Amino acid sequence: MSSPAPPHDQPHDQPYDQPRDPLRRERDHLAASRAALRAMRQDVEALDISDVTGNWVNAKILTGEIETRIRALADLAGTPLFFGRLDYLHAPGAEPTEGAAAESFYIGRRHVHDADGDPMVVDWRAPVSQPFYRASRSEPMEVALRRRFGYTGGELTAYEDEHLSDPAESDSSSRLLQAEIERPRVGPMRDIVATIQPEQDEIVRAGVGGTVCVQGAPGTGKTAVGLHRVAYLLYAHRERLARTGTLVIGPNRSFLRYIEQVLPALGELQVRQSTVDDLVAHVEVRGTDSATSARVKGDARMAEVLRRAVRSGIRMPTEPVVVVRGSRRWRLPPYELEEIVRELADREIRYGAAREALPQRIAHAVLVQMERAGEAPDDRVQDAVARTPAVKAAVKACWPPVDPARTVLRLLSDPEFLASCADGLLTGEEQRAVLWARPARGLKAARWSAADAVLVDEAYDLVQRTSSLGHVVLDEAQDLSPMQYRAVGRRCSTGSATVLGDLAQGTTPWATSSWAEALAHLGKPGARVEELTRGFRVPREVIAYASRLLPAIAPGLAPATSVREAAGALSVRQVLADALDSAVVAACRESLAQEGSTGLIAADPRVPELAAALAAAGLSCLSPGEETSATARLTLVPASLAKGLEYDYVVLDEPAAVVAAEPDTRTGLRRLYVALTRAVSGLAVVHAQPLPAELAR
Repeated sequence: MSSPAPPHDQPHDQPYDQPRDPLRRERDHLAASRAALRAMRQDVEALDISDVTGNWVNAKILTGEIETRIRALADLAGTPLFFGRLDYLHAPGAEPTEGAAAESFYIGRRHVHDADGDPMVVDWRAPVSQPFYRASRSEPMEVALRRRFGYTGGELTAYEDEHLSDPAESDSSSRLLQAEIERPRVGPMRDIVATIQPEQDEIVRAGVGGTVCVQGAPGTGKTAVGLHRVAYLLYAHRERLARTGTLVIGPNRSFLRYIEQVLPALGELQVRQSTVDDLVAHVEVRGTDSATSARVKGDARMAEVLRRAVRSGIRMPTEPVVVVRGSRRWRLPPYELEEIVRELADREIRYGAAREALPQRIAHAVLVQMERAGEAPDDRVQDAVARTPAVKAAVKACWPPVDPARTVLRLLSDPEFLASCADGLLTGEEQRAVLWARPARGLKAARWSAADAVLVDEAYDLVQRTSSLGHVVLDEAQDLSPMQYRAVGRRCSTGSATVLGDLAQGTTPWATSSWAEALAHLGKPGARVEELTRGFRVPREVIAYASRLLPAIAPGLAPATSVREAAGALSVRQVLADALDSAVVAACRESLAQEGSTGLIAADPRVPELAAALAAAGLSCLSPGEETSATARLTLVPASLAKGLEYDYVVLDEPAAVVAAEPDTRTGLRRLYVALTRAVSGLAVVHAQPLPAELAR
């Protein structure tokens, strides 16, 4: 990056010399752009569609589209309309000629044009905006100057220039860029559209046709990259994705609440967000599994067990089918009917699709006999034969209807049925692990677990194909079981996906050990894997401290680096056991004395005790997912819900308790790694028990 000019700050009350004051001109352009955006919105609001549509259905659809467009044109208070400017040496893409006029483009979150249709702000996703993120002194991409803007709220207060084609400037970092990265985190997650880095931009702008897997260390912005990729794809392939749909999948609802404002801030209002549990909610989840049971139920072998269970009712015929048509009787012998059934079974098509095809196949065989007898039946006759009681009875006997939930219920309740379906796949011990202790008396009485719900979803897909979307973003993917990957893969079987995760942060008993294995279960074995190791969020001292755990939790991963240094960002305090709660409260007070948000992260069993200690000290706290504000900046976070969240300051209570709360040491250390890497500005570790050996060394 070439050496930037220092930021230029101008107080509002200082008189301006219009021809010589760049800051004043930029503020004038901002005001004019906001006025143009208001005019664009007013034009849409003024549209009269009373005589445009032919019926009320089309009118309702068009009204909904207009309302969506009006919301997308909202001028968000406190959000900069543009954050940068590019001055090209000549018209982008044109051959340079002597005397060619330079062109300037303001880069922002959405396109804004004036009354004549000329652009005043260019969408950050447009091709002409790409050099704002990728141009450098060594590769200026026809850009003479890149200007970044600084804001306070929605008011433009500073600018900073990089003359990319000037060899006299030396490389250095942008102070405005650094300030934007380090801006305090109050409220939900915000977009990073003004700070996207070249390696991030390459992933964001990858084509819609292929799946991309992003292995990202803490603080590298992988979640933001995934969300901005959705926004980019909707811009570049609007018509296609509007038809097929997009979906963002997060680990829990707290996480989804945290990220839910990012896409609307970028003008995208139609992207659905969900958890894996919500996707497979065919049954009500009221039970829980042991770690052993959940691990077996999440194993990919269960897919074949379920396939056998769904198809277990298929029977070969023993009686002929006799169809009566007028005065004639047509007899289909058992061996011919068996050929039809076996052919459908061998094709491995969905159970329901095969069952729908079977009566037509039988009817076709009857029509062949009719034609041999000199008749000339048509399609209507075939449909009529397929609906006869004899054919219906044969279909029911050979290929009975299957209820997916009841099939899974039987599988988990009936040892003999499970043994027949799992023969050669699951050991006797594994079969006993997945069986329910008390068989349920009917679907309504069943206490389904989250892992059971995934099995039911697999069974539904074996009966009828799951609809596929155009693009799916899967965040915190390292925590999914193979069966959960299959459930997500069904939602993008004909589309593409962006898979985001960090193998070092896997905290479930079935956590992913390699991306190649995970992508195979997802149905995307040829996906491109990208690795982000340069951190922008977590200070260097904090990430180095957390990286002490990597040899134990993910020995194949390289430690992350960080572009940020923050003196005093890390403190580790050991106290007496009876003083732990008061020391934690004191650390929270210290953090709250700084600007920004504070997260108190603790092992789940410790949360009630700490909540009481905070209340006794007069400190109110939020729950994960609740929006922080200027008056409510402290969040009490169970370690199990910390993944994906970030706070300016983190107080970590008793690391040894975080590790001990998990079923095994490795999972506990991974949970601790997650908790240690949630801080943007400072981390205070408060402990009474000895630190885990992996962290202490």
